[in-house]
Amino acid sequence: MAKSEELYNAILEGNAKRAHAATEAALAAGVPPMDLIAGSMVPAMDEVGRLFEAEEYFVPELLLAGRAMKSALELLRPLMTASGEKLATRIVIGTVKGDLHDIGKNIVGSMLEGSGFEVIDLGTDVSPEKFVAAVKEREPQVVCMSALLTVTMPAMKTTIEALTNAGVRTNVKVLIGGAPVTSQYAKEIGADGYSESASGAVGLVRNLIAAA
Repeated sequence: MAKSEELYNAILEGNAKRAHAATEAALAAGVPPMDLIAGSMVPAMDEVGRLFEAEEYFVPELLLAGRAMKSALELLRPLMTASGEKLATRIVIGTVKGDLHDIGKNIVGSMLEGSGFEVIDLGTDVSPEKFVAAVKEREPQVVCMSALLTVTMPAMKTTIEALTNAGVRTNVKVLIGGAPVTSQYAKEIGADGYSESASGAVGLVRNLIAAA
């Protein structure tokens, strides 16, 4: 599998302009888009996650790495669409109703995208009905919900109930996260998992997909 060291390093350093240029150069050299994702982007974002866990990287570095990764992905998406190639796993992510915080959600979304998953970001203040509609329309394998406020955590339970009532709960794995959220709360509301970090969320998704 072809690997672009330039793209790998650009993402690791959070340099969006370099990542864009490195992707253009690799494509011009004939490297397939999926090879760039699997050979350069996924390893780079894995390393970003490792550095964050080791407290060598912090939130600003995660955001910059995610931006660099997205600048590369923007070039690859239309090529993949034109050739009929698809990422294996689709994820719907959003901050629950009543909560407007998005930094944590954005970091998790970037890490998931950089790890080779297709991510559909519904934004913030997402109602249960909007989550249900997205699951029906986009047919994801995973739904990720975020809440930063204790008062908005119940919206996670309401959303899971809405997915159940709509008959689509068994079609998806539901993961939750956010500062006040715990693994115990995930069990209480019937979620399939909980992660306290972005890199942890990536590992959790991988494990759930592998088990499925």
